Amino acid sequence: MPRLGVKELQAILAHAFPDAEVPHVEEVTDESVTVSYAVTDRHGRPGGTLSGPVMMSLADTSAWVAIMSQIGPVVLAVTTSLHIDFLRKPQLTDLMARTRMLKLGRHLAVVDVDLYSRGETELVAKAQVTYSIPPSQSK
Repeated sequence: MPRLGVKELQAILAHAFPDAEVPHVEEVTDESVTVSYAVTDRHGRPGGTLSGPVMMSLADTSAWVAIMSQIGPVVLAVTTSLHIDFLRKPQLTDLMARTRMLKLGRHLAVVDVDLYSRGETELVAKAQVTYSIPPSQSK
């Protein structure tokens, strides 16, 4: 069962990144966390597609949020690995991330992330993100 819900996770994001445009936490369940990012024309690249760094950023941030949902506000958890496969051209619309915890250990967490354009079902990218959890904060 998640320890933190939508409102708590959104507050953690806003506090941890006060000067950034943070994603929106849409849903938290026992199995997943869904996060969205508002995409504008400035996030595009030539060819009318969404830039890779935007997709990588949402994959990383949504994994961090998924971990916080399970262990609480351990904001010093850091990325140790991020692998992403770009599968198809995303639309210039909100980017969605659906996460699933593959492993939550005392020192490492591994999160599976599906990225898709809002309103679409086909994945635009698939990522796996590993985070290091600080020893004094581990579960």
